Amino acid sequence: MKLTEKAEEILESMWIAIEEEGKGFVDLEGIGAAADEPALRELVGHAFIEVKGERVHFRPEGRLEGEKTIRRHRLAERLMMDVLNIRGDSAEIKACQFEHLLNEGVDTKVCTMLNHPTTCPHGKRIPPGECCEEARKSGDLGVVPLTELKPGGEGEIAYIQTEDSKKMQKLMAMGVLPGNRIVLTQSFPSYIFRVGFSEFAIDSAMAREIFVRK
Repeated sequence: MKLTEKAEEILESMWIAIEEEGKGFVDLEGIGAAADEPALRELVGHAFIEVKGERVHFRPEGRLEGEKTIRRHRLAERLMMDVLNIRGDSAEIKACQFEHLLNEGVDTKVCTMLNHPTTCPHGKRIPPGECCEEARKSGDLGVVPLTELKPGGEGEIAYIQTEDSKKMQKLMAMGVLPGNRIVLTQSFPSYIFRVGFSEFAIDSAMAREIFVRK
């Protein structure tokens, strides 16, 4: 089931107001919707909400769908900042656009890549998904900095997180590219790793900027 963007935005507004701000309901003005808003009819048709006059209430199914929607939005915010290094108003706009693409299954992959974050960049809670629970039980944290590997550990490079273009170029020249295998051979006094048949040494600050899928 794919909801329209406006319907998802209404669910987000409702979830924040009811679940985080403790309100029992929202009014139409509060969610920026008119009584004849097609997105409202869409949500009523899916039995997600009830509209009583000017008041809008969650049904149990709608509360769950709202939680999934807010989870996708906040994961998209983390993706913009942590991986794509997009910040400020531009990050919020792009997160709003991107969240609608994170259908069930894709959001799990993004969450795993981000190492199952618990908060968005603004410090608000990200509702956990099944992948988060499974990772905690198994001890598999998905994507981790290179510094989290022990000597002899290896994995697939997921991404590089740095704002320094010179560092980025240096790492790329070493073959530190998403998809390549990396093996950590030493972690003290410097981090020594192998990519392909070549071996390189870097400091801990740079090692923390290389994220690996174990």
